[in-house]
Amino acid sequence: MDGLTIECRDVSGFAEIRSLLLSVYADVYADRLGEEFHSVDRFNERLGWNTEVPGFAAAVGHTSGTPVGFAYGCTLQPDTRWWNGLRTPVPDDAVVETGSRTFALSELMVIQSVRGTGVAKQIHDELLRSRHEQRVTLLVERDHPRVRARYEAWGYQWLGEVVPFPDAPLYDALMLPLH
Repeated sequence: MDGLTIECRDVSGFAEIRSLLLSVYADVYADRLGEEFHSVDRFNERLGWNTEVPGFAAAVGHTSGTPVGFAYGCTLQPDTRWWNGLRTPVPDDAVVETGSRTFALSELMVIQSVRGTGVAKQIHDELLRSRHEQRVTLLVERDHPRVRARYEAWGYQWLGEVVPFPDAPLYDALMLPLH
């Protein structure tokens, strides 16, 4: 998309972009903010957890100075809870984390007006460009098959079903090798 700029931040520059991420989230989830799990407060809480994990990184896309989307995540640590709630049998080594093996892409979202323009893929790719992990994983709500299909078109493969929190919806865990 013409005019798109993407800024990347690690945890040291996070405070400067937190309000942008909350604003975009509120726009994207406007129709679901009444659900406790999808409220801005719960999102802000999950966002905060990510910043406490080593390897946190975020990318924010702007057009004409206006934030239009973002992605963020962190490196899964050996004691991660990411795989808690996995409901599908997988090989034992599939969910073993070393603190350098897997980057967890916690969120990737763009506002309605830029969907279908390639902005999400550009933000995704910029965030992952300098990652040193072997792979990246993400969770997609089962009720969003078009989003899952988009990730699969980018090369992600299905690993299993996950309910990451007791009040969370059912997600599909996807995985993509890096490098």
